[in-house]
Amino acid sequence: MSRRTFLKQGAAAAIGLAVVPSTVLGKKFGYTAPSDKLNILGVGVGGRGASVLKGLESQNIIGLCDVDWKYADHIFKRYPAAKKFNDYRKMYDEMLKSADAVMVATADHTHAIIAADAITAGKHVYCEKPLTHTVYESRLLTKLADKYKVATQMGNQGASAEGVRKVCEWIWNGEIGEVRRVDTFTDRPIWPQGLARPEEDMRIPKTMNWDAFIGPAPYRPYNAAYTPWNFRGWWDFGTGALGDMACHILHPVFKGLKLGYPTKVEGSSTLLLNESAPSAQRVKFIFPARDNMPKVAMPEVEVHWYDGGLMPERPAGLPAGKNLNVSGGAAIFYGTKDTLICGCYGKDPYLVSGRVPEAPKVLREITESHQMDWVRACKEDADDRVLSASDFSEAGPFNEMVVMGVLAVRLQGLNQVLEWDGPNMRFTNIPDDAMIKTVIKDGFHIKDGHPTFDKTWTDPVNAQQFAQELIKHTYRDGWALPAMPR
Repeated sequence: MSRRTFLKQGAAAAIGLAVVPSTVLGKKFGYTAPSDKLNILGVGVGGRGASVLKGLESQNIIGLCDVDWKYADHIFKRYPAAKKFNDYRKMYDEMLKSADAVMVATADHTHAIIAADAITAGKHVYCEKPLTHTVYESRLLTKLADKYKVATQMGNQGASAEGVRKVCEWIWNGEIGEVRRVDTFTDRPIWPQGLARPEEDMRIPKTMNWDAFIGPAPYRPYNAAYTPWNFRGWWDFGTGALGDMACHILHPVFKGLKLGYPTKVEGSSTLLLNESAPSAQRVKFIFPARDNMPKVAMPEVEVHWYDGGLMPERPAGLPAGKNLNVSGGAAIFYGTKDTLICGCYGKDPYLVSGRVPEAPKVLREITESHQMDWVRACKEDADDRVLSASDFSEAGPFNEMVVMGVLAVRLQGLNQVLEWDGPNMRFTNIPDDAMIKTVIKDGFHIKDGHPTFDKTWTDPVNAQQFAQELIKHTYRDGWALPAMPR
């Protein structure tokens, strides 16, 4: 019987023994054996995944998968004992039974299926942000993680840092009063956006498994514009600057204000193309009043998002020359008593008044890294596990908010505020006969010295059907998610 099985099934009986070796009882009873390490599989390891794995090096990295072996070569060399693959399904077939946990850092559109397949096999999951590509996928991972009782973590590392804790504790202690408006922004994108689909089909490199990269998305010919890194800007593979950075910047907003489902959302942007995210965009969410806390009420609140160089107005009282951008963005909480500002990841919070609050510390202080806090949770029994800082029970509903913003931008052609039924994942006020179309390319050229745009548009489609496809994707043949738990 393994040590973990013993802990789960026989610890109660063992306590009755007069003498029990600490090597048998294990970490739960004060001892950590040298062999008490997770066996981890990494999927998507050439880019961000490489950094995540470095934070997990105290564990056993037994298998690595990346669709681009040239891009991932440096990480294959770093872990020579790990077996390498270019299709996660093959790695799962061969190695998932031997693994305890899986780290997922692929392109956004494959997060959900790779994580879901691991969770249904009873494996713990660390998944980079954004957690998923769609609202439905976020809801699915939330429910699957709860059903299978695995330890989970989304890769918004600010969740484990001091800044987010301070923001929450200051708000909950009533230091800034009631909050009815929050402005947020990021300085991203720092990758190409606002692009039409490449017209050139390129030869697939020998080191690339292109079909595995496409995964559940509609198939398209290979072009170097899509990956690596640049996938973030393409709708089929990424979620643009909002999806990428809102998981960092909006997290203290979601957690500090105890938000749930928005009731209304609207978006606008620079030229919206059907293939890639716009160069700049703004989104407005409206959240209903929540239950009041002992020291502060939680009224209806507007949350505003800006990216691509767009900025909210500067708060009154902020010193001239003070840069709002901290590590890639900021959140500005307008309270009835004071204005609170924090940077990306919740970093360096401060009040515009200059006052430094002394609020009670009510959130768990995390002394290890974001990755190692997840490792700790993986090693604890499900019945008494202390959840990680961005467990899917929080990260899933939060990510629904983030990708709702993407929906608002992509549906802006309806020219209306969209009303959202969160529990049922649907818009309630899109007319049955509403149609929507999107620009394929702008057709810009100079004619007789004058700038001219001969836009090419998609064919009009039913807006309700289009919205539903954005909420829950139809996967390509051969790819399927597990059923949604009841």
